[in-house]
Amino acid sequence: MTKHFEELAEAWPRIWDGVLVTLGLTAGGALLAMTVAITLGLMARQHNVLLRGVARTIIEFFRGTSLVVQLLWLYFILPLLGVDLNVIFVGVMALGLNYGAYAAEVVRGSINSVASGQWEASTALSMSSLHRMRRIIFPQAWALMIPSLTNLLIHMLKGSAIVSYITISDLTFHVDQLRLDTSTWFAYGLVGLGLYFIIAYVLTLIMNMLEVRAKHRLGRGESLREMLSLKPARTTEETGVLP
Repeated sequence: MTKHFEELAEAWPRIWDGVLVTLGLTAGGALLAMTVAITLGLMARQHNVLLRGVARTIIEFFRGTSLVVQLLWLYFILPLLGVDLNVIFVGVMALGLNYGAYAAEVVRGSINSVASGQWEASTALSMSSLHRMRRIIFPQAWALMIPSLTNLLIHMLKGSAIVSYITISDLTFHVDQLRLDTSTWFAYGLVGLGLYFIIAYVLTLIMNMLEVRAKHRLGRGESLREMLSLKPARTTEETGVLP
């Protein structure tokens, strides 16, 4: 066991580089996925049949095909068509497009879940469609969609391991290299499992804080500062906010 930890200490700089690559892929993929999700989610709600049809086609295509196949297509087929992309960018694109298609349904469903009274009130105030969505509807939908987006973000973190297929040295790749120097149970069962769990837990905490902040801005629940404070939570009578 001592020898295993010595091997881990020697390999740690490479493993840390793998952690940074995995975080970069997850962050880049999440940004692209959110952009895709909002765009397609809003398009899927349009009355225009063409816009709605385009959105549904893209969503179903990326949800209905394998992420591995999409990754290999971007990496091997695009160069044959004269499009050469950086290998990291290929990984980000594959993750962002695939998970963005799933997230688009989360966006669409969350917007549809906003109470009809909110739509009617904003219409009565003669708000434009853009102003209504930006100021009234989307902030409420955002608070609703965060839990589902958190699940997709964790899935994306774990799904980023497939980039080893296109020679990206991510966390999984370096953990596998550690396996060659130590043992399978130590590399995968302790180091790999532990590092992925820590990263996933930190991402979950960040998303939970975003959810608390989003709900507080809508007047629902305590603020992020109050949540992190050591002081006892204030009662409904003290805050004047209904639970």
